[in-house]
Amino acid sequence: MTLADSPLLGSDAPVPIDRPFTRSSARGMGVTDRQLADWVAANFLISPMRGVFYAAQIPDGLSLRLACLGLVVPEGAVVTGRTAGWLHGAPMILAPGDHRRVPTVEMHLPPGSRLRNPLASGGERCLVEHEVVCLGGIQVTAKLRTTVDLGRGLRREQAFAAMCAMTKVADFDEDDLAREVRERGRFAGYRGIRQARELASLVSPKYDSPPECILALAGQDHPGVPYLVPQHPVPSLDGSYFVDLAVPALKYGAEYKGEFWHDETRTESDEQRLEWLVEHEGWIIDEFDDGDVYGPGRNPGLRLRMGVERARRRLGGLAWAGQNRAGEPRLG
Repeated sequence: MTLADSPLLGSDAPVPIDRPFTRSSARGMGVTDRQLADWVAANFLISPMRGVFYAAQIPDGLSLRLACLGLVVPEGAVVTGRTAGWLHGAPMILAPGDHRRVPTVEMHLPPGSRLRNPLASGGERCLVEHEVVCLGGIQVTAKLRTTVDLGRGLRREQAFAAMCAMTKVADFDEDDLAREVRERGRFAGYRGIRQARELASLVSPKYDSPPECILALAGQDHPGVPYLVPQHPVPSLDGSYFVDLAVPALKYGAEYKGEFWHDETRTESDEQRLEWLVEHEGWIIDEFDDGDVYGPGRNPGLRLRMGVERARRRLGGLAWAGQNRAGEPRLG
């Protein structure tokens, strides 16, 4: 049986199957870059960061992530940004498309140090003692500091999505975050702190994916769009169906159905859910794909406003029992 016919890499594989390893160590075992690329493409190997690999059968978790980072993080460095969020276990914290390509490790070094590792991006920043925690020998920015840094350092939409992801694993509450970014607080004068302060008042752990966060922010920014409730439950005989973003009073919902964060296994159940909401509960649902959220020339806020207006017109029409909008009796 060839490797292609095997379910997983076995004990006879020329690379370790019980721990992560680097590209250079694989080369030392006689494995070529082409072989590594083929095994990653076939999902025999996972590459969570550039130049680091592990066998697909190793369960993901903190110990594995620490072992991966231990291969590339130099002594004295502090893991930061999205990599820190990933290490803390924040779901879907990576940038759009990073689940399809291999990101670098974000880290910062003590003053005067320089990073020569091509697998990582580095720099310097001022950190105080309580803003750094040690996980398995790896220094990483604490969850609150990581959240603030993501809010300051990323583009606004991505910053909001990343901050929301961090709230899912937070060891802090909304008041802690508000105090951290307050106008005359610890980060006064820091680049991007005004953006982080604005977004801190909007973040929520209820958003189910980064595109939902981006759509909600577009609605927040567009006049005429009410607050969009994330993951709004609609009771059914089988429990509850959830609407990604909803204006419950209007029975209007917005759904993300792109490929960045949804896989094909959800397609059939999503279609059944939306059909039930529209046909049986009378919801108006607008579906947004990757082009609507990430594409050039996009304007999801305008489309959300138009959907809300359509729902208002429909609701007003329902109130005219027995006559049309012109006041004339309905026929039939």
